Order: sequence, then C-alpha cells, then structure tokens
Amino acid sequence: MSAGILHIKDSYYFEVPKFLAPSHRTKRSEFADYWVRLDPDYQDWEAQQQLALLEDSTIELPENPDHLLADYHAWRAEGGNFAKPFDRFLEEAPANKWFQEQLKDNASVAGKWDLIKQKANDVVAYDAEAAPWSEAKIADYNHQLSGKLLIPQPFGELRNHYQMESGFGISKYMVLLLVAAILLFVLFRKVADVLQSGKRTRLTNLIESILGYIRDQIAVPTIGKHDAEKYVPFLWTLFMFILVCNLLGMIPFLGSPTASFAVTATLALTVICVTIGSGVKRFGVLGFLKNQVPHMDLHPAMAFVIVPMIWLIEMLGFFIKHLVLSIRLLANMVAGHMVLLALMGIAVGTAGLASWYVAAPLSLFGALAIDCLELLVAFLQAYVFTFLAGLFIGSAIHEH
Repeated sequence: MSAGILHIKDSYYFEVPKFLAPSHRTKRSEFADYWVRLDPDYQDWEAQQQLALLEDSTIELPENPDHLLADYHAWRAEGGNFAKPFDRFLEEAPANKWFQEQLKDNASVAGKWDLIKQKANDVVAYDAEAAPWSEAKIADYNHQLSGKLLIPQPFGELRNHYQMESGFGISKYMVLLLVAAILLFVLFRKVADVLQSGKRTRLTNLIESILGYIRDQIAVPTIGKHDAEKYVPFLWTLFMFILVCNLLGMIPFLGSPTASFAVTATLALTVICVTIGSGVKRFGVLGFLKNQVPHMDLHPAMAFVIVPMIWLIEMLGFFIKHLVLSIRLLANMVAGHMVLLALMGIAVGTAGLASWYVAAPLSLFGALAIDCLELLVAFLQAYVFTFLAGLFIGSAIHEH
C-alpha cells in the first residue's frame, strides 16, 4: 500500500523526482548488498550454495533434491513471494513440511541450518564467481533507484526498502517524527524569546490564540477549571505535535507519520499512561480501580453479582476506547490519502481513451477538493484526539 508521492506505507528511503537524485551505478559492486540479494540471479546462486551445503550435512533431504530448485522458482513467482530467498522457501512453503518438522523438533538441525544460511549468504563470493550484470539490468536497476534517497542504517541491515533483515532500522516516519519535534522546539523557543522581550508579532498572536483555545475549549470543559492548568502543557504538546505530523502529509514526497499505526498507538499509549497515572495519583491504585464503576444504590447481594461484571465491562471499555483513539486518527489520515490515490487513478486508468479528456479534469479538480478537505481534517483530527484525551483524563481524576 504505497504510492510514489503519497507514501501511505513507511519505508527506509525518501523519494524525490528522479532528476534530482539520479542513480549512475555502472557495475554490480556499486549496488548495496541488500539490493544484490534481491536479484533473481543471486538468489539462484545462493539456493545452489545452500542446497550443496545441505547435501553435505546430516540434514535429511528428499530422494530427489534437484526438483527443489524448480519448485522454488514456481513458489517465488506466486503472489506474496516475490524476491523471497531459497531459505524462506524451505521454511515457509507448505510443501516443505519435511524440512520444517526437522527444524522444529531438532535444535541441532536448526543450528546447522543457521550456519548454512550464513555461509551461503556471501555477496563477495557471488561477485567473484558470477558473470557481470548486463548493461540492460544495471540500467533497469538505476531507473528503479533513481529518486530514492536511502536513509543510512548504522544500527541494522536492510532486507529491502520496506523491511529490516536485522538490527534497529531508521525509517522515514521516524525521521519525520524527529523533524516535527525539532520544528516545534524551534517554533516555541522563538515565540518564548519574542514574548520575553515584550514584543508581539503575528506569529505570537496566532500561537497564543491556538493555545488559548485549547486551554479554554478543551482542558477546562473536559478536566475542570480546578485541575485544567496541570494538564494544559500536555494537551498543548499533544495537539501541536499531532497537527505538525498531520500537516507533513500535505507536503509532496514526505507523508504523514500519523498514517502509521505504530505512531498513533504510541500517542494513545502516552494518553493512557497519563490517564492511569493521574487517576492513581488522585485516588491510589485501589481507588482508581474502584472509580471505574459508577456509584449505584444496589442491595448488597445484588451488588455482589452485578458490580464485578460492570467493573470488567468498564475496564475493557477503558482500554478499548484508547485503542479506538489511535485507530480513529490512523483511519482518518490514511483514508484521505486513499481517496486521493483513487481519484488520480481515474485519470491514469482512462489514459489513451476518449473519456480521458473528461475524466482527467474531473480527477484533478476532485483531488484538489479532497486535498483542501485534508487540510481541514489535519486540524480537526488533532483537535478530536486532544479533546478525547482531555475527557479520558478528566474521567480518571473525578469520582463517578
């Protein structure tokens, strides 16, 4: 689920127009190792190495192991298996249960298999043995890599542009989250310096009006006038951070970090930690848990049966509503990108047809209208997320 400009899916590169970052590699050794490992010729060479090492080991093989390579080629051509290496074919394909059972039942076999994979995974040996890549293949790979600004990975190794092979990966959304944090720090630092000097500018007036609105229309109504001031800094930070992340998605070739469930789930986890922490600080652990059940005038015998059930339902609802908080933001940010993609796809789908002259302008104007709507959604979803966070905190620190 990714598009060249919209980038609904996270990745380990930034994409720009191809002419801004052309790839001019001239030989195989100039390509990154992970890119070589995705090449079908390398994967066939690696499969032969693994098969030869398996035959020399004590791992049991079928009577005719040569057919495994043909089966691997057919499996690799199936949907969802593109560019998967031979070792994953042996470990994942349903037809290879004979091998998978050996790995599962015998730790010694699993250890030998790991050593075989490490020994066969040798790009340097492949480069020395295999024939050079053709000019056509290098030109095709240069075309695919042009416009891609790869993010350095000092803490891990890539499997491809979207998955890590090992270690800790730095993705595009992680970089954008850092950019959003730095932008907010610089912005508020500048506003603070201006206000301390006694001056007022349009920027300070704008920021003050936004923050004043959050305090007066979110914090006070949801948390209460007495406690609101304690949580205003948190709600300010939450709103501005989500807003900047949402607005980054309006910039071509970047994308919105809030279109990632990992980001929205982390934001919701932050809210739930503040909510629980505030409730426990106010009432204690037992008091917080007891406060989840609203006060009811029930006969003790009836309360003994009903209250535990209501408590379980309320606790389940407590966690579900925070989960929904993350899904709501994610869905709204992804939905706008998907609609844009669908509208632009209309123009592409009618290319070469007479209807293109009608579909293309309609697609363009529709995309522009949705883009304007997305600008509104960026502000609206930041507001909704912050408002609900205030409601949850207010509910946790007041008796029911």
